Amino acid sequence: MNLARILARSARTFPERPALLVGAKCVLTYAALAARAARLAGYLRQNLGLAPGDRVAIYMGNSPEYLESLFGVLWAGLAVVPVNAKLHPREVAWIVRNAEARLVCVSPELAGGLAAALEEGGPTVPLLMPGDGHYLRAVSALAIPVQERAQEDLAWLFYTSGTTGQPKGVMLSHRNLQAMTACFFMDVDPVAPGDAVVYAAPLSHGAGLYSFPYVVRGCRHVIPESGGFDPDELISLSRKPGRLALFAAPTMVRRLVDRVKQSGADPAGFQTIIYGGGPMYGDDIQEALDVMGPRFVQIYGQGESPMTITALSRGLLADRTDPAWAQRAASVGVAQTLVDVRIVDREGRTLPNDEVGEVVVRGDTVMSGYWRNPEASAAALRDGWLWTGDMGCMDSHGFVTLKDRSKDLIISGGSNIYPREVEEVLITHPAVREVSVIGRRDADWGEVVVAFVVLDPAAGGVGQDELDRHCLERIARFKRPKEYRFVDTLPKNNYGKVLKTALRDMLEADTSPREV
Repeated sequence: MNLARILARSARTFPERPALLVGAKCVLTYAALAARAARLAGYLRQNLGLAPGDRVAIYMGNSPEYLESLFGVLWAGLAVVPVNAKLHPREVAWIVRNAEARLVCVSPELAGGLAAALEEGGPTVPLLMPGDGHYLRAVSALAIPVQERAQEDLAWLFYTSGTTGQPKGVMLSHRNLQAMTACFFMDVDPVAPGDAVVYAAPLSHGAGLYSFPYVVRGCRHVIPESGGFDPDELISLSRKPGRLALFAAPTMVRRLVDRVKQSGADPAGFQTIIYGGGPMYGDDIQEALDVMGPRFVQIYGQGESPMTITALSRGLLADRTDPAWAQRAASVGVAQTLVDVRIVDREGRTLPNDEVGEVVVRGDTVMSGYWRNPEASAAALRDGWLWTGDMGCMDSHGFVTLKDRSKDLIISGGSNIYPREVEEVLITHPAVREVSVIGRRDADWGEVVVAFVVLDPAAGGVGQDELDRHCLERIARFKRPKEYRFVDTLPKNNYGKVLKTALRDMLEADTSPREV
């Protein structure tokens, strides 16, 4: 069953309900949103000749057109390739070509850079830009019914930054996303028809996936006028559309809580705040509850099992009378309803309670594999279980606490950064002999990227400014190091592997940042 049927159903059931809002202003009802998605689908299939299963990339900032493009692509029986609008055009071009996307829906301000990057790699890919004549013809074309798809057919091809250099395409089916949506209602938030979801985080990631349960209930979808995260704007919106739910990284939650506290604003307009994608420390969640009340839910997931490994419910977070509250608040909750979660050793044997091992998960939410990467698929999926690469333990009540990330993922401002991809850019500079990248805790961003660099002795005059320019020409700005440490050697073990724990110890010993 095509996931787009949820929009078609809500349009029939609640045709006049507000669907898309910019700020407090309604721009499309459910009937109008479904009609535009159906016409866009018709254009993609009949005018452009796209076939079932073809991939369409969406490279846009948050906007009403993002959601109508998302549902138009699904409605047509095609697969969405969501791309972070903050990525460098060359990174986007690589994803577009790897996915063999037949079309890119792109924001006008991003189109020029992408077109130039695509031209560098050979035959270009057509671009469809909201607001231009081409797009207006597309959403005015002859509508078609929702195209049937099998539940195992590809719906969402999400590229996660790879620990081995290039990103990997996570293949999520219609079944995966339907199961994720069901888990949301059972484990995260039941959602009422009068609720509104506000997109302060990128629609290309978890916020976009969480649009589906709110479509099911015929809720309002609010795009901030800023297109992103602004605490004052969110507070204002909570007074207007009201009953706001949002998905946010822990750093965003802390900034919102701080602003509510400073301003003395009434938080009653916020219905649910779902956080995930990084650690939320005990003191932070305690203050959040003090300032804003029982509005918080924590989820833990990965692109490979989107938003659906564990959840820490509103009730458990709010119940500070429980003697185990502190330990549970520091956890990521218990397994969501439709998945099994275990903690295992290297051989896949389940470990006793409270013993640290790798988190593995199985269920209908787990990806079918990585796009055209059988080696990586075989490494991640073993006997039906997804090996997450995250290290943690489980207590006797089923609460999972994460201890470390075996893949060395850095989460900065809610965005995922893998050290390897930054290292592979820096090492291409002729003056760089060796490099190792780690994350450093930061009060505002959660973590920031720090690069330890060994320069060639003959490379006179090369410093942080030169390396920063080198990075900005090749990767997204948010991935570049915020701090460079120039060292004579990197600490290594007997096998020549860089000891990142020793680098972290060096940062702990010298906490004064050297930011660019």
